[in-house]
Amino acid sequence: MRTPAENAQLALLLEVTATPKPGNVDRDREYPDLRFEHFMTGAVGASEGLRMAGASDPIGESFERAVDGMADQRGGNTQFGALLLLVPLVRTSVTGELTPEHAAEVVEGTTVADAAGFYRAFEHVDVGIGDPPDEMEALDVRRGADAIPELEAREFTLEDVLAASVERDGVAREWVSRFSRSFGIAERIASGEGNVPDRAARAFLEALASEPDTFVAKRHDEATAREVTEAAQAALRGDADPDALAEELVDAGVNPGTTADLVAAGLFIALEDGLAV
Repeated sequence: MRTPAENAQLALLLEVTATPKPGNVDRDREYPDLRFEHFMTGAVGASEGLRMAGASDPIGESFERAVDGMADQRGGNTQFGALLLLVPLVRTSVTGELTPEHAAEVVEGTTVADAAGFYRAFEHVDVGIGDPPDEMEALDVRRGADAIPELEAREFTLEDVLAASVERDGVAREWVSRFSRSFGIAERIASGEGNVPDRAARAFLEALASEPDTFVAKRHDEATAREVTEAAQAALRGDADPDALAEELVDAGVNPGTTADLVAAGLFIALEDGLAV
C-alpha cells in the first residue's frame, strides 16, 4: 500500500502525463525552457519534503524541503503551487480522515514558524507573482527570509499569510476554503471513465472552464484569463478542439498553472480515497 507521501508524488507524475491540458506542459507539449522531463524530475525531487509532511514534521519545513528538492532541475519552478496544496493535504491524511473539515483544522493549526518556512521556500526558485497590497509590502514573499522578522513581529501564521492573498491567488483561496475545488476535482476524477491521465485532462478542462485561472491573470491580465475560460467552455461544448487549444495557448505562452495545481491536489485526494491505477 502506498503512503500518503507516495500518493502525493504519484499525483504530481500523473498530472504532468495528462494531455491535453491547454497551455500546460504535458507528455505531448513543452515550452522551450520548461519541459516534460523537468516536471518528472521535480516530482522526484519533492519526495523528501512530502515524506516529512507525512511524518508530521512542521508544515513550513516540509514545504520548503519539497520546493528545494523540486527545484533541483534546470527548468526552474515546476510544481510550487501544487506542493503548497499537497503538503497540508498529506498532513491531513496522516493525522485523520481526509475531509475538507479536517483539512481546515490542519490549516488553522499552522504557525509563524510555518510561515517562515514558506518564505524561505521562495529563495529556492523563481515564482511568478505580482506586487503585494500596500499593507503587505513589508511581507512581500519575494524578500524571502528577509521578511521573517516582520512575520514574527506581526505574528502571522501561514494561514494568515495565505488569507491575505485569496483575492489574487487560487492556491491561497484553497487554503481558506477547505480545499473546495480540489475535493470537487477529486470527485470528477474518481467518477470519470478511462485511464487516470485522461480523466485528469478532462477534469483540468472542466476546472479551467468553470473559473478563470489566477496564474494567467497575474502573468497576463484578467481579460486573458476570462478568454481562456471561454475557450475551455467552447472545447467542452464540442465547438473547439482541445488539442488545438492546447497548441494555441502554448504558442502564446499562456499557462493556466493554478488549474494544473488543483488537478494535482484532486488526483492526490482521489488516490487516497482508493482510485486504482
